[in-house]
Amino acid sequence: MIQKMATEELDRFGEKIIEGIELSDDDLRALLSLESEEELEKLYYVARKVRDHYFGNRVFLNCFIYFSTYCKNQCAFCYYNCKNEINRYRLTGEEVKEMCKALKGAGFHMIDLTMGEDPYYYDDPDRFVELIRIVKEELGLPIMISPGVMDNSTLLKAKEKGANFFALYQETYDPELYKKLRVGQSFEGRFNARRFAKEQGYCVEDGILTGVGNDIESTVLSIRGMKANDPDMVRVMTFLPQEGTPLAGFRENSKLSELKVIAILRLMFPKCLIPASLDLEGIDGMVYRLNAGANIVTSILPSDSRLEGVANYDRGMEERDRDITSVIRRLKVMGMEPAPQAEFEKVLGC
Repeated sequence: MIQKMATEELDRFGEKIIEGIELSDDDLRALLSLESEEELEKLYYVARKVRDHYFGNRVFLNCFIYFSTYCKNQCAFCYYNCKNEINRYRLTGEEVKEMCKALKGAGFHMIDLTMGEDPYYYDDPDRFVELIRIVKEELGLPIMISPGVMDNSTLLKAKEKGANFFALYQETYDPELYKKLRVGQSFEGRFNARRFAKEQGYCVEDGILTGVGNDIESTVLSIRGMKANDPDMVRVMTFLPQEGTPLAGFRENSKLSELKVIAILRLMFPKCLIPASLDLEGIDGMVYRLNAGANIVTSILPSDSRLEGVANYDRGMEERDRDITSVIRRLKVMGMEPAPQAEFEKVLGC
């Protein structure tokens, strides 16, 4: 459909997306091949146009609580790889409860409870379910859980206690690349866990990495793989080498930038939530990602928090400008604003 990607063609293409046309694999290849600044700026413009058609200038805000940095896995890209000799923590139920008290009325739409695949919770999943109960009781907000591949019975218990969203990232749908990234983990197991959660009424989030050895064909495969999940949220994140991991020395001058993929995801998934994460470049990075078509700000930390994020560009910094007040202030400068909670509940609707 799109070959030379002239600016007027991209404009019409955005209109066709709104009318209901779906991207073909050739469309994806053409979009992923865009390189010039003019082409990319037009792509971002079209992505914003599609997003604004469905969501206007309203943005959703997600509070990130990484409550355990222990993990049994050996993911080659992850700082929390079980073999990485780092300082770790595990919040108690009481600590989570106190944190929730401080979050009341702050303006978050959803609370994201994230952990590594911590044996403490895998040996006794009811410990994890209890944290969900605490958060729901204290805040009454929708809850996203990001616990890794937990068994089906635990996912059912978690939903009974108030979990609404299940986030589980595949990172790639390229089988060979998956083996290098998620060492020793079942490809099908992750896919099936999301499928089960979706069948049980969860909203689901899937995600991929870019800049980690993925080429255009690999990225097309991953985008198409995410589509098969019928996801409610889709994420892309730039690979950031982490000290002490097998990929600590990996560097790739990738033309498949996170911003380009965000914009393409908006065209592929026009009605989905797409994150603008604070994890890689903070609030300045949030602006770039929103301008590429994202519509939910993630990895917002509680004020004065020493909690970890996923990639943590600001690890060890005295000032961590990742609180909700700072985010809302910048949104206003952009002409955007937090959506009413009722609007998020309507989007949630799963």
